[in-house]
Amino acid sequence: MKYILGTKENMVQYFDDEGKCTPATVLSVGPVVVTQIKNIEKDGYSAVQIGYGEKNPKNINKALKGHMKDAGNFRFLREFRVEGESSSTVGETVKASVFEKGDNITVSGISKGKGFQGVVKRHGFAGGPRTHGQKHDERGGGSIGAMGIQRVFKGVKMPGRMGTDRITVKNLKVLAVDEENNTLLVSGAVPGRRGTLIEVRG
Repeated sequence: MKYILGTKENMVQYFDDEGKCTPATVLSVGPVVVTQIKNIEKDGYSAVQIGYGEKNPKNINKALKGHMKDAGNFRFLREFRVEGESSSTVGETVKASVFEKGDNITVSGISKGKGFQGVVKRHGFAGGPRTHGQKHDERGGGSIGAMGIQRVFKGVKMPGRMGTDRITVKNLKVLAVDEENNTLLVSGAVPGRRGTLIEVRG
């Protein structure tokens, strides 16, 4: 299994050898360092923990410093589940070169926050008519109650905060790998704004 952490940079147009244009996202990935190997006997599951980014040492508590030892002062720590025993070792460095052009990958990140939104934008409601006595409720959600039970059911689609959800996009393709600058060019859109932490699994 291949894995790495990175940040979203920007979107570009990618033209292949046949001249076909594909929307693509530039990801600045790695290098990341393996900080812990988890196994079934000790932890109950198999996983690899990696660290990415830099953080001021004064902002890291003693417990985390002891956990990372001399591996570095990482801003992010993430785990990736693996099947069986991992071949990685603590202290090993993973770079963009672990991926190749044509690899199918899965990307996860936190989507853009959109604040408090109504039902038309949040859930795609049609709203009310703009005529027939309608005055100022054309983007309202309508009735939410039930007559006999006299309460609002759980899970009713209503206004609320939108975005900042963990989104996973599958079946993206690696279009290009820049080993020198540690960047990946990935087909399609990736969740989040510029600078969002992105998890890449292949």
